[in-house]
Amino acid sequence: MPFKALSRLSHTQAVFLMVAATLMWSIAGVVARQLESAARFEVTFWRSAFAALSLLVILPLWRAADRAAGVLADEPGQGVASGFLHRHWGVLPSAPAFWISGVCWSVMFTAFMLALTFTTVANVLIIMAVGPLFTALVARVALGQQLATRTWLAIVAAGLGIVYMYGVQFLRAFSNPAIDTGNLVIGSLIALCVPVAGAINWTVVQRSQTQGHKIDLVPSVLLGGVISSLTTLLAAWPFAATHADIAWLGLLGLVQLAIPCALAVVCARSLKAPEVSLLALLEVIFGILLAWLGAGETPGPAVLTGGSVVIGALFINELLGWRSRSGTPRIQTLQARTEPD
Repeated sequence: MPFKALSRLSHTQAVFLMVAATLMWSIAGVVARQLESAARFEVTFWRSAFAALSLLVILPLWRAADRAAGVLADEPGQGVASGFLHRHWGVLPSAPAFWISGVCWSVMFTAFMLALTFTTVANVLIIMAVGPLFTALVARVALGQQLATRTWLAIVAAGLGIVYMYGVQFLRAFSNPAIDTGNLVIGSLIALCVPVAGAINWTVVQRSQTQGHKIDLVPSVLLGGVISSLTTLLAAWPFAATHADIAWLGLLGLVQLAIPCALAVVCARSLKAPEVSLLALLEVIFGILLAWLGAGETPGPAVLTGGSVVIGALFINELLGWRSRSGTPRIQTLQARTEPD
């Protein structure tokens, strides 16, 4: 679909594109299991670097199409260098929230891939799925937003589901000395950084926008990719990845990260916040299924049961919040976007 067509999506088109984005996100686990010799930090470095390179190409084309469609205002930044960066890539060097958002994205990029090298795809995706609940809690503390009773119940239910999922795994590990509990703990704690960083990111950007500052999320994704690749470069050196590994990681950078992140932001213009959250849950289902079919990583009964409780709690919470959007405000993703939510 041409970039100009993405500027004006119908609701049906946005739904299909959001489903496509979740499917692209979900390939990370199965692709990571195909790698031959790339080490932990090297996996993160190549994926983030390819994502940043992809967005360096995609963003100027996309922003030019948005300006032509009248969706994005033509607002050059101050100074020659900053104006050039802002016009083509949406970089806002003078905005603290932009840099905080970029750091949060870099944490998410790095933690996600590292977690996959320690524990199963299912464990990582189910922990990541609680992101909306973490966001609600952070927004409650930082922004004073009231949480509906359904959200508190969803938090409790999701917590119980995760406790059950890990409790059974740990009990099984303690009864079988051959099972390494260290990787399970480390991988799970690293994976937990993803929803925490996501919650901080969402809250910081929302607070900045309510104060009148204009922050576009996709350039922050670009910044996150740059920071992630730079901070993992030394740990990744010397490189051990084969040519096949680099090809797989290039696929992740472009198809699993850059394109779906951009598509998700586009879809957020046409979909309600609960719709985006509901459709994003498909990543967990797709990801576990692909790892199961493509890498032989079969989730155990405890993971399926506990994960079902988590996903069910999230699904019901977002479904019940469909008509009540005051508790789920949408982040404006384009500088020219001024119509009411």
